[in-house]
Amino acid sequence: MTTTDPWNAGHYRERHAFVFEASADLAGEWLHPQPGERILDLGCGTGELTARIARTGARVTGVDASAAMIGAARNAFPEPGFEVMEAHHLTFRDDFDAVFSNAALHWMKPLEGVFPRVAAALKPGGRFVLEMGGAGNVQTTLDAVAHATRTLGLPDLPHPWVFPTTGELCTLLERAGLRAERTHDFVRPSLLSGEDGFRAWLAGFGGAWLSPLTAEERGAVLREAETYARPHLWNGTAWVSDYRRLRARAIKPN
Repeated sequence: MTTTDPWNAGHYRERHAFVFEASADLAGEWLHPQPGERILDLGCGTGELTARIARTGARVTGVDASAAMIGAARNAFPEPGFEVMEAHHLTFRDDFDAVFSNAALHWMKPLEGVFPRVAAALKPGGRFVLEMGGAGNVQTTLDAVAHATRTLGLPDLPHPWVFPTTGELCTLLERAGLRAERTHDFVRPSLLSGEDGFRAWLAGFGGAWLSPLTAEERGAVLREAETYARPHLWNGTAWVSDYRRLRARAIKPN
C-alpha cells in the first residue's frame, strides 16, 4: 500500500459518477446477489454499488486501498461494512459467496498478485464478477498525454493501469484457480461532464500518472493533451471518452 492517497472522494463523486452509474447491471444481473449471501466488493470506492448490493439483503463488505474513499463510503452508507485494505494483501479465507469488482482492477498491478487472493477469499463454488478497462481503453487519452510529453520535450510517463484482452484476463483467472464462464468485451462511450471534462478526468484519474511533473509542466501537458484530444473526443457540446470495458464471471471450483 502506498503511503500517499491520491484520491479526492468528493471530486470523484461529483465529476465521475458515470463510473458506478453505468455498471448497475453488473451489480444486478451479472452478480445476481441473494439475501444472506456474503459478498466482498473489491475496490469499492465511495460505496454506491456496495450499498446497492446490500439492499438485496446480502451481507456486503467493501474494501478499498484509499482511506479517503472509505471515509466517504462510511459517511454516506452506514449499513455495509467498509475497510481500508489493499487488494494484494487480502487475508480472507473461504469467507465469501461472491467477490465483486467494478472499475478498480485495472489499478491493481500486477493482477497476478490479486487473483489468487480473490480465489482464497471465495468459498468453493463461489463466483467472481468483475468489470475493468479492457485493451484499448481510453486510448485517445493515452495517446494525447504521450503526444504532449513528446511535444514539450518531457520524459515519457508510463500510465498506471493494466488493460488486458479477454484472453489475457481468462489466463490470469485460470492460473489463480478460477474458471471464467462468461465474458463480455465492449465499447462504452462515456460522457465527461462539463466543458473541462477532459481535464477533470485527467485530474481525477491521472493525478498519480502526472505526479512526476512540476505544477507548470502538468498545466502545459494538460493544455497540449486537450488540444490533441479535442478532434477525437469533443462532439461539439461535450467530451465523450473512448471507454472499452471487459467483464467476466468466474467460478471457484468446488
